[in-house]
Parts: sequence; C-alpha cells; structure tokens
Amino acid sequence: MPLILLSGYPKSGKTHRSQQLIANFSIRIANSDEPRIERLKIEHISDDTLGLDRNVYATARAEKDARATLTSAIKRTLTRDTIVIADGLNYIKGFRYQLYCDAKAVQTPNCVVHVGTPGEKCREFNDAAKSAPEGLPYESEVFENLVFRYEEPNGMSRWDAPLFTVPFDDAEPPYDAIWEAMVGSDGQSRVIRPNAATVLKPATEQDYLYELDKTTSEVIAAITTWASDHQGEAGGEVNVEGSVVELPMNVPSLPQLQRLRRQFTQLNRQHTLGKGRIRQLFVDYLNDSFQR
Repeated sequence: MPLILLSGYPKSGKTHRSQQLIANFSIRIANSDEPRIERLKIEHISDDTLGLDRNVYATARAEKDARATLTSAIKRTLTRDTIVIADGLNYIKGFRYQLYCDAKAVQTPNCVVHVGTPGEKCREFNDAAKSAPEGLPYESEVFENLVFRYEEPNGMSRWDAPLFTVPFDDAEPPYDAIWEAMVGSDGQSRVIRPNAATVLKPATEQDYLYELDKTTSEVIAAITTWASDHQGEAGGEVNVEGSVVELPMNVPSLPQLQRLRRQFTQLNRQHTLGKGRIRQLFVDYLNDSFQR
C-alpha cells in the first residue's frame, strides 16, 4: 500500500502532521466495511522510531548511514496491506527519487506531503526546544546547514508527485485528497504499474548488463572529454547523443563521476530498463545529483 513521504525543514512540524494523518486514516479504516480497507494498517517511520539522534546530520558519513537505515525500514514495511508514513527531513531530492523507485518497484502509489513551515518559524521552534525538557533540538550549526541544503519538493518532478503542500497556518492536512490519491474511495485499489523510468521487471536480456555498463561508460567518457577540452570553464552543457548533461560550476572529477555511475548501475542492475532509455535515465540521474 501507499508510501506517504513527509518533507520539510527541521522543526517544521512533520511529526505533528504525521500524527494527524495517522489519526484521520485510522478512523477511516475502522469505519470501513470494505475488506481491502479493513485489513489496512499504518506504520509510522521516523528518526525517533528508528532511534536516530539529531547529531547524525552533523557529519556526512553519519547522515548517509541514517538515510540507509531509513530506506531499509521503509522497504521492509512496504506491503500490500500497509500504509507507510515516512516522517523525516527527506530534504534531498535524490533520496526522494530513490524512495519513489522503491515504491514503483513494488507497484504501490506514493506521494510527498510538504510541511511548508517558514524557515524563521522553524528556527523559533528549534530555539524554544533548547530550553524544553524533551525538546530534542538541533544544534544551531546543524539546523542552519539543513535549512540551507533543503531541496524543496516540486510537483512537476515525477518523484515528488502527487505533491500536497500543507501551509503552516492550515489546521489540518488535506486528508480527503491524500486518501483519494493513495487509497481511493471508489472501491478500487491503487495499483501502480512501474514504468521505464524506474524498476521494471527481472532482467532477462542476456546483454542487458553489458548495455548498462557500455552506455553509462559512454556518458562518462563524453563528460571527461568535454572537461578536457574546456579546462578552466565553470560548468556547461554536454550533449550526449541528444541528451544534455548540465554540469555544475565545479565540474565533477572522474572519481566522482565513476561513483555516481556505480550508484546508478547498482540501482538498476537487477532489473531491465528499456535499452533506448538507459542513456536518458542516466543523464537525468546525473543532473539530479549535480543539483544537490
């Protein structure tokens, strides 16, 4: 069943919004006489439920491990009869894209609920938490860094859609809209058919891994050739057979590019992407990574 991914600044009230959703959806489940809804259960996954300390966001390594813990918990919990509410910062769009792929892989719908509390108000809440017995504040430096790095969800991006933004002044989230999009009220379950942009089916083509390796290597080679021919230039566009790689101001080094290539192939080596789509999807993956 659905993955509902909450996203917002630190101390924006994501857990409060999660609890509102849980309370509302629990009533809907309890009052339903429809078998597929009656058997639903709700799982709330957050830093707190996983025992993750706020300090994990102080260092890149600890934060990476924390995201891996969150991802594993979500993937374990995503089943046909479970609504998963993932309550965390989820501020990196590349991470939201990964969870989008995980949801698609098990043919379940997903959405993003953006808790739109302004940064200044979040800062006030964090400062107040420092003097509260159980406030669980972020260190000021960590808080400011997370706000600075936050990548706001964009409903035009497939991994952030459908997107439901909850303004700070709204007393409640749009329960009906979220329920309709994720569970449905027409007696029909929401079954998502994976598409070529995500995980499709177990790999059956004998040369699939060869094509995956060959195509991604060609893209990396095109980027390194461009970088060699444009030394000293700050960013630029690299045309790779009709797909455009948008390089950032600080052009990534070869080791950085190879690391991204390994990540992409690891995500897709067990499943078949259409051969004609590998290049464009890898370019999209690179462009998303460069914007983090």
